[in-house]
Amino acid sequence: MGVVNSIWLFFQDQILGMKWLNGLIGNGLSLLGLDINSRLGGSIQFFLYDVIKITILLCLLIFFISYIQSYFPPERSKKILGRFHGIGANIISALLGTVTPFCSCSSIPLFIGFTSAGLPLGVTFSFLISSPMVDLGSLVLLMSIFGAKVAFAYVIVGLIIAVIGGTLIEKMHMEKYVEDFVKNASDVDISSPTLTKKDRVQYAKEQVVGTFKKVFPYILIGVGIGAVIHNWIPETWIESILGRNNPFGVILATLVGVPMYADIFGTIPVAEALLSKGAQLGTILSFMMAVTTLSLPSLIMLKKAVKPKLLTLFIAICTFGIIIVGYLFNIFIKFSIYFTIL
Repeated sequence: MGVVNSIWLFFQDQILGMKWLNGLIGNGLSLLGLDINSRLGGSIQFFLYDVIKITILLCLLIFFISYIQSYFPPERSKKILGRFHGIGANIISALLGTVTPFCSCSSIPLFIGFTSAGLPLGVTFSFLISSPMVDLGSLVLLMSIFGAKVAFAYVIVGLIIAVIGGTLIEKMHMEKYVEDFVKNASDVDISSPTLTKKDRVQYAKEQVVGTFKKVFPYILIGVGIGAVIHNWIPETWIESILGRNNPFGVILATLVGVPMYADIFGTIPVAEALLSKGAQLGTILSFMMAVTTLSLPSLIMLKKAVKPKLLTLFIAICTFGIIIVGYLFNIFIKFSIYFTIL
């Protein structure tokens, strides 16, 4: 087991986490005469390291995920979902959401397409919740920073929220609160042409370029905010606002995250910096989920497809679920530390 753990730690730290890159950048900045132990030097090192690391992981992940996604065009996904019923359909829908694009806005057109095709509303909402919140990219990137246990826990609770949220909407029979143009859209089922491996590789390359152009500005913003938090904001401030002594930290983090617009790649650097400053893990995860799932632009887009009552229910279910997850994580971490001490 010792050898296995050593191999895993090396993979997590040096392959996924690229700790060697951080040292390399630090040495380079030192050679240029910059003190990396100062606030300015530390900020520059943090910024360069995270931007380069996330960009490399982003491009690799988008390529492989897009290659997988080429096997699941909307028509095929619709057929797959149509074979399942009840909570099983919600589970499959949530899982399919993990191989779709990274931001919530890009998931809404697929949600509209699935709904207009006649799929159960709860099933399509499970997809809509899981798609921005949980994806294969977030799993790998979370592993590179927080470790495998936290990464898998994040993915699992995200899927649970998606399944429960979709199931609740299904049970409440909210179909009448979908806009007429969605319900009356013509269902044109066009069979996707058979793609060769070369076609799939080309598709994946195009997705890398397109997604990179769209996401990179948010990476720069997220890493910039993370660098400021990491090196300029006193630890006592973060602990007082998002630490264990503030019982409303999870709620505050969730509400702050809602109006922001970013994807998982833009929020993780902020989360990493907050964690290093003493914020609780559950509070940080609630912030990340709120940013990726309930961003203001995506809610504005969704408002065009559903009526206010259904939109309000969607926001309420997601917000409540995210807050509950945050508190449960914090309680779990607290008891884990307590029993470790004993």
